[in-house]
Amino acid sequence: MASGKFIPLARLTCRSGRSPLFATRRYLNTKTAPSLYAARAHVVGARTGHVDGENLKVDLTMAKALGGPDDKSKTNPEELFAAGYGACFQSAMNAVAPSLGLKMPKDVEDSIVESTVHLVGSMKDLDMGLRVELVVKVRGLDKESLEKIVHKARQVCPYSRATKDNVYTVVRCETM
Repeated sequence: MASGKFIPLARLTCRSGRSPLFATRRYLNTKTAPSLYAARAHVVGARTGHVDGENLKVDLTMAKALGGPDDKSKTNPEELFAAGYGACFQSAMNAVAPSLGLKMPKDVEDSIVESTVHLVGSMKDLDMGLRVELVVKVRGLDKESLEKIVHKARQVCPYSRATKDNVYTVVRCETM
């Protein structure tokens, strides 16, 4: 409204439950958007089974904290989610940095995302969910620049978008 144009009050009516003073963000319609890539997995045996994918063969085990054996040669769904989220978030950071006039470091060791996925709730009550912590460490950027990259990455990372408003996620930035 700062433009000085007259806008009828009826057009200011909030249709989305949001204040009309804030622009509505357009979201990707994931139901109809073209698929860029599809990953498939064949799972047998649940948390103590095996996963096969086009480029993946993984044996699963119940985490020791959940009563499973301490088998370091196997993984679990939470570790797989943590790995996927961390890799996806780091890719989003690399993708958005140039749009902000910033450069991510070229050496892969100078940009690290440590992701922790917590299985929370009660197994007994069958009331479980996830909580995520991401620690982003980058060498060669000041904290303000890193925070700008992380803020924008949270808006475009497919994992961040998929978990928004239903998985409590904390992202912490550290310069190295």
